Amino acid sequence: MASAASPLRRRPGAVPAAALAALAVLVALAALAVGRATPGGLQDHGPAQPVTPPLVPQPLWSGLAASPPPTSPAAGSGSATQAPPQPVPDVTVPGRDITTVDVRAVLAKDPEVSQEERRALDSCATCEVRSPEFRDLTGDGRPELIAAVATPTAVVLHVYTQADDRLLPILRVQVLKGFSAETVGTDLWLHEPTTVSTRTNSHYHWDGVRLSLLEQQVEGIGPILGTDQSGTGQSGSGPASSAVPESKPSVAPGTVRPPAPVRPSPAGPEPVPGAAVPSPRATVQPPARPTSAPPEAKP
Repeated sequence: MASAASPLRRRPGAVPAAALAALAVLVALAALAVGRATPGGLQDHGPAQPVTPPLVPQPLWSGLAASPPPTSPAAGSGSATQAPPQPVPDVTVPGRDITTVDVRAVLAKDPEVSQEERRALDSCATCEVRSPEFRDLTGDGRPELIAAVATPTAVVLHVYTQADDRLLPILRVQVLKGFSAETVGTDLWLHEPTTVSTRTNSHYHWDGVRLSLLEQQVEGIGPILGTDQSGTGQSGSGPASSAVPESKPSVAPGTVRPPAPVRPSPAGPEPVPGAAVPSPRATVQPPARPTSAPPEAKP
């Protein structure tokens, strides 16, 4: 008889196929876990973007005190010149540096300057030619010349830009004497106290040819007359109404007022709600007197 088949023998060091498959799955899971970023961990998003600082208003003529606001409404700012800007005749920029020009000479040669402004150039008593300011208002990296001429009635603002060695007037506007001005980036802002409680803000922007009025807004800067500030709904122009107290007779201090006499009603006392009402024939018995006599007075 043939002997039974002997069982298969495993070679030394051999690994079952099931174990190899399980090991491959574990390796794949580990690779996925390593490649996936953990929540809250650091990640590389490349080089950081440059941070641009916000634009900050830069006041013009900050060392000059502003005039008080007017006591009555006045006209707002005028409109800019709409004709194409032409170079100021007989004026050149020395070394093409706009900061070296004589502002009085520029204003004297500018044909857009009014006769009232020319009297200010002649040093009238109530006139003034402010020192020029230089700001980049066209965005080309070069500053513009900003001049202000104060006349007895108003202030006229002039802005010139440089074209080669010539000057082009790109803005002429009349503002109130109590105005203030500032630049925000390449934009020009003018603030005028048009009334005692309101201010007009004018925003000028370079349009490629001149500084044009982009927007104009009116804002409140104080209490408005004739309105209630307490929230009671009454106008502030007159006194608030009050109730008139009821007049009462005066009583001297220390005097005790006697109680008012009670007058019996002819129909009898009024019935009390919920109480029994006696019949007409019923009589009310008087309260019983005490049986004990009061003690006799001793002699």
